[in-house]
Amino acid sequence: MPTNRSVPADIILPHVTYQDVAAAIEWLTRAFGFTEHYRYGSGPVEGAQLRFGDAAWIMVNRARPGRGSPAQTGCATQSLTVFVPDVEAHFERAKSAGARIVEEPHETIYGEWQYGAEDLEGHHWLFSRHAKDVGPEDWGATVAES
Repeated sequence: MPTNRSVPADIILPHVTYQDVAAAIEWLTRAFGFTEHYRYGSGPVEGAQLRFGDAAWIMVNRARPGRGSPAQTGCATQSLTVFVPDVEAHFERAKSAGARIVEEPHETIYGEWQYGAEDLEGHHWLFSRHAKDVGPEDWGATVAES
């Protein structure tokens, strides 16, 4: 498979919709620590690619008919999880930048230390790190046979 310097390989690349992409870029970098890789569009910014370290990448794109943000639609359709080395420091950064905290830092039954927040347009984010090794069957999940 050929490489493409515009799209990171071997990861899921979510596309997240915002009414104002330029404002979203500024907010996501300030509140959540993303770094802008590139943006595109003449006039209003149509889209951009952002990264968090080397492992988390997202595309942000402008709302249009048939594709809106939770602020426009009145409901959330997904949650994005980003692994961070220091959940507490990230929590304080996001909180002080105005993120709406929907889950205080806590340990989950499946062994993650995480908190939940909503961004400027209501997208749900989890920021997490591994707290302990817990097998899926230990907290009630059914493991599919391979």
